[in-house]
Amino acid sequence: MKMLSLSDQVLEFIYNPSVVERFADIDFVLGCGDLPYYYLEYLGDQLTKPVFYVRGNHAAEMEYSTEGAGRSEPWGAIDLHRRVVNHKGLLMAGFEGCVRYRQGPFMYTQGEVWRMVLAMTPALLLNMARYGRALDLLVSHAPPFGVQDKPDPAHQGFKALRWLLTVFKPRYHFHGHIHVYSKDTPVMTRFKDTLVINTYGYRETKIKVLDRSRQSKKTETVADKVTVKHG
Repeated sequence: MKMLSLSDQVLEFIYNPSVVERFADIDFVLGCGDLPYYYLEYLGDQLTKPVFYVRGNHAAEMEYSTEGAGRSEPWGAIDLHRRVVNHKGLLMAGFEGCVRYRQGPFMYTQGEVWRMVLAMTPALLLNMARYGRALDLLVSHAPPFGVQDKPDPAHQGFKALRWLLTVFKPRYHFHGHIHVYSKDTPVMTRFKDTLVINTYGYRETKIKVLDRSRQSKKTETVADKVTVKHG
């Protein structure tokens, strides 16, 4: 399965009709926050593929078009915030926003995100019973605490997401929020059983998720095969 993931930047070459040819082979689009709604709508319309997203801390509560029409979400896209979704066998869940560092929407305290994650636990346990695994892909705007985050309050990661990775072991965690301005900024980190990927700008990622309910214990230990192209 191949996906186009994006966050934090509107890229001219993507917001362009040539996107149809360039990304013709993707299976879905994943928005990891701080992207205008029209950008995700454009990709959904042009690529005719499903679009999943979470909001970033700079998301608009209401976005208006040049014609004056307003909307509080990208039309036609699926909001993953606090949801567990099965997309063609790929088990996904998501959390929007970042750590609260000022007043405004789509920002949360560590305690608030703990409550969100714990509220999701029954659905993840149900996945475990049904499919032999809780989650394949975690999507968030902010990173997990201590993994690719920053020490300042605005860019600190969520502790509850770190716990979720430790306990439920998704194979992948895609996030945004941490801007990449230099080559020494980590963008792909192995944390326990999860590959954490910062998708600032854009990434094309080809992933293969093993069905643990149908694999032997030996097969489960095989390293993930992941091919990534990014900007």
